[in-house]
Amino acid sequence: MEENKMLKKIVINTELPGPKAREIINMDSKFLATSTKSLPVVACRASDCYIEDVDGNVFLDFSSGISTSNIGYSNSHLISAVEDQMHKMWHFAGTDFYYKIQVDAAEALINVMPGSRDKKVFFTNSGTESNEASIKFAKSFTKRPQFIGFIGGFHGRTMGSLAFTASKATHHEYFYPEMPGVHHIPFADPYRNPFGIDGYEDPENLTGAVVDYLKDYVLDRYVPAESVAGILAEPIQGEGGYIVPPKYFHKRMMELAHEYGMLYIMDEVQTGFGRTGYFFASEYFGIDPDIMSLAKSIASGIPMGASIVKSKYDFEKSGLHSNTFGGNMLACAASIATIDEIKSKKMVENSNKMGFYLNKRLRELQEKYPSIGDVRGLGLMQAIDFVMDAKSKKYNKKLRDNVIESSFKKGLILLGAGESAIRFIPPLIIREEQINDAMEILDNSIKENL
Repeated sequence: MEENKMLKKIVINTELPGPKAREIINMDSKFLATSTKSLPVVACRASDCYIEDVDGNVFLDFSSGISTSNIGYSNSHLISAVEDQMHKMWHFAGTDFYYKIQVDAAEALINVMPGSRDKKVFFTNSGTESNEASIKFAKSFTKRPQFIGFIGGFHGRTMGSLAFTASKATHHEYFYPEMPGVHHIPFADPYRNPFGIDGYEDPENLTGAVVDYLKDYVLDRYVPAESVAGILAEPIQGEGGYIVPPKYFHKRMMELAHEYGMLYIMDEVQTGFGRTGYFFASEYFGIDPDIMSLAKSIASGIPMGASIVKSKYDFEKSGLHSNTFGGNMLACAASIATIDEIKSKKMVENSNKMGFYLNKRLRELQEKYPSIGDVRGLGLMQAIDFVMDAKSKKYNKKLRDNVIESSFKKGLILLGAGESAIRFIPPLIIREEQINDAMEILDNSIKENL
């Protein structure tokens, strides 16, 4: 394996993690602050849909670096674009000065947006920063201080976006007070409907219940509608468990927002750039959000994010928001190359096609194993949810965690989501035979943990 292009199959040579990996993991714990590390993968290089670790083990990656490498690893067009820009110049503070590649990157993004092209881009460095910018856009335009978020949502960990995040209590421990003024309502979860009422699993009933809850129990009782700047939502809840709401849910919520003069903000940090079989998941839900937050695969792993706002909601004067590294030249080159590759290689189409196939294979496993309570997703954003039993739908976190660990030891990288779900987010270039390899490993991992 002298070249990355030779990483084309799973190879497990040693007990995992291997000796070099264990040494680095020990060093990591000594020098790096505690974060969210889970699987002991010590990556060394990558190609296509495969990761090689420092001990020579090769893994099939169904995490895409948490959906940041949608076009796959070691893409030659992206490498060439970034290298070319690096030889020219790699930083010049795009918020204070001007350069063409930042304009080109913004135009490329706007051209793949759903709905109107009359939009503007504020570049950031991450998803949470994008949401912080989106919050500011909404506040500055409406001159209102309050927001609506959703239980189960994840929008980042900085103090503004953290106020919206409601997927795990541990995210908030020790960090109060957060940004005030965020009020959470139930999300339209068809599998575990939050109202616990028979019949509410029906898409229309479930959507109506959430809309009525916001109107009747929040806006009419304790949060005056005229004080609410906007509603912030993920198209599909990510860290909260890959929850796919009914198709017309966001359209109804956006209509309600506009009825009261609120803006509808869509957090497409994890769902964007072809992940769901659409360039953006907003297209599936039939809406053109007032503001959209982006990051992750926007530049294929080079740190970058963006808040894209309809032009009429742009900041009314200079100085209301800025940063140092947003729209960095290398990141802009990577973003343009990423969009080019997604379009020219028809990766959105492949995401849709392979997503159907992946969903089919997961449903076959669901029929085989009653512990899989639900299979859900769009495109190559799929999940299975482990339960104690089909009737109670109680979370089976232990089985989920054991299956992820067993799959890792067999050469498949997976990530959890929510309380008991596994997410499947391979690069958009994934092929049918690679899905079959992953499903064989998953099947054996479930079997040995029951």
